[in-house]
Amino acid sequence: MDIDIQCIDHAFIEGYEFFLRTEKSCTPISAAKYMKHFRKIVKLCLAHRWITADPFVFYKNTAKPKEKVFLTQDELDRIMAKQYVTPRLAHVRDIFIFSCYTGLSYADVKKLRSSVIAKGVDGKLWILSSREKTETITNIPLLPQAKEIIDRYAGYPPCASKDLALPVLSNQKMNSYPKEIADLSGITKTLTFHMARHTFATTITLSNDVPIETVSKMLGHTNIKTTQHYAELLDTRIANDMQTLQRKLL
Repeated sequence: MDIDIQCIDHAFIEGYEFFLRTEKSCTPISAAKYMKHFRKIVKLCLAHRWITADPFVFYKNTAKPKEKVFLTQDELDRIMAKQYVTPRLAHVRDIFIFSCYTGLSYADVKKLRSSVIAKGVDGKLWILSSREKTETITNIPLLPQAKEIIDRYAGYPPCASKDLALPVLSNQKMNSYPKEIADLSGITKTLTFHMARHTFATTITLSNDVPIETVSKMLGHTNIKTTQHYAELLDTRIANDMQTLQRKLL
């Protein structure tokens, strides 16, 4: 259905958001993303003077992002130490742990080629790649835990023939099997593959005093504000900062 741009007013904006959240069953966050894209189109119309008044001028989205869930070091250690009888769980666990120590998303791990793992500026192995989502350059030093997994699957037939670094399963399996891994490891959190990326940002890097600018660059964020959300979740950073303050005040 085509709608004349001249008919887009504040009432239409409010009605469209209501339509997304009711008729289309969008979550508040998903509806906010659609509204963000819609707003870009309206701004383009304003730039071309196809309309003279901004219908979004009094519109404010109130959707709050869900709190990002991540694993603590203790939970991560439990998953790494657990011996799984089923090979498929051990396989998925390895890929998940690799993402925890590199911060790569599912799409980035799946396309990761052996050829992009090379020596970096310090002479050690780095992942020299780009993000699938934003196409931003992502250079990540390979931590020992991640290198161990890369070495474990070196020469693995399904990977070697395609120059892939790891044998990543389908998105569905990589998100369903971690729930079994969590149960077997005594973890009550709902484990998803994307939680590995959150864990890298918080438990692996920020909690260990890696500067937020460095973390942002490794994650491939185009805006450091995205990375700052992770820093806000860490009580450990608050505790460390306050201990530093206490020492200064003595």
